[in-house]
Amino acid sequence: MKLAIYDASARQRAGEPSPVRHRNDNRHDRPRRPDITEVERQIARLANLSTPDLRVGWRQLHRTGPPLGLSRDLLIRALANQLQEQSYGGVSRALRRRLQRLAGASEKADPGLVLKAGTTLVRQWRGHTHTVLVHKDGFEHEGQRYRSLTAIAEQITEAHWSGPRFFGLTKHASALAGAKAGR
Repeated sequence: MKLAIYDASARQRAGEPSPVRHRNDNRHDRPRRPDITEVERQIARLANLSTPDLRVGWRQLHRTGPPLGLSRDLLIRALANQLQEQSYGGVSRALRRRLQRLAGASEKADPGLVLKAGTTLVRQWRGHTHTVLVHKDGFEHEGQRYRSLTAIAEQITEAHWSGPRFFGLTKHASALAGAKAGR
């Protein structure tokens, strides 16, 4: 049996506030509910605007012109999103901080393995030894030049392979090799 204090419906019947927090992190403030039809009407009007008028709308919102090459469809979607955010509220501060932290973490990620020109990669595949020479602008395998290791791996295996993984240059591939050697 649930006690009335833990039962949300009992609290609501008693006139107490819901323990559920809302966007602005205050359980007592309810997000304002605009007339849904008005927001829908404004969004529907966007489709009838000319592209120059959509660009003016973008400038009014962002104080700068839209990015070059932004299609009419994306302009409409972006402006519709802004209308919805203004009416219903945007993302919470906590979510915005989390997204910024995640974006910052991806920027700090390892740029990957950089191979120096002159490096030779060797791989055994079905009884044949394949040697790849690294150049500053690509790779050479059996006298033919390639732009990527993946193209070479696909040529060798006749199937889609990640070139760096095929030649054992990724963390995952080296971890597998270490695990096999330890057996």
